[in-house]
Amino acid sequence: AKIINLLNGKSLSQLRADMPTTIALIEAAVQVKADVVSVDFKESFSREVLNYGHTLGHAVEIHSKYTMRHGEAISIGLVFAAELAQIKGHLSEQVVAMHREILSSLDLPVTYPHAAWSQLLPLLSLDKKARGKSLRFVALSAIGTTLRIEDAIESDLSSAYERISS
Repeated sequence: AKIINLLNGKSLSQLRADMPTTIALIEAAVQVKADVVSVDFKESFSREVLNYGHTLGHAVEIHSKYTMRHGEAISIGLVFAAELAQIKGHLSEQVVAMHREILSSLDLPVTYPHAAWSQLLPLLSLDKKARGKSLRFVALSAIGTTLRIEDAIESDLSSAYERISS
């Protein structure tokens, strides 16, 4: 929540001009990662939370032939994961909208109209969290509260992608 509070309502240009806030953001992000890694060396679920947005994000990177920057692809993946969590009944529309607003204010993409769902779906299975044909997504149930979605049916996935593909 601290990171969200530091980011909320600020544009990229405002952050660039506000070094104390930028430094506080970096410190908070590093602290979150250090806290997670220190309790989970083997990358079980508690460490997987650091991969929020990465399942679709990596598929977007592959599809774009790595012309899209990692952070841009993960931004799209964050919105996809939020949309999927909302479809599954885990996350409010307000928090999904917050994803879009914050990422957009940082000049990061929140849509990916460059591929049909059928092109991205097979790329999802390349993700390190996938188990055989079972896809796993890190998602949120609230700001700061993560969960794993393992039971998403293809129609839920395609509906989430439809929301970010235009």
